[in-house]
Amino acid sequence: MVAYAGHLIYYRRIFMDVPADEYERIEREIASDESPVGIDAKKTHIIILHKLMEIEKRLAALEEKVT
Repeated sequence: MVAYAGHLIYYRRIFMDVPADEYERIEREIASDESPVGIDAKKTHIIILHKLMEIEKRLAALEEKVT
């Protein structure tokens, strides 16, 4: 678990500019003591898919404005 957490911190610093408080909120939201990797994969995927759908809607609205 410690190695996994270290990897997440490295990934966050290199690839994502997420404020620490937001990162910690998301981390608490997806955490799972029952999972061998420490996160609830189903919940994590639902959050990701929901955010992607929001982005898709915003992109469609922007595309509509420019056409």
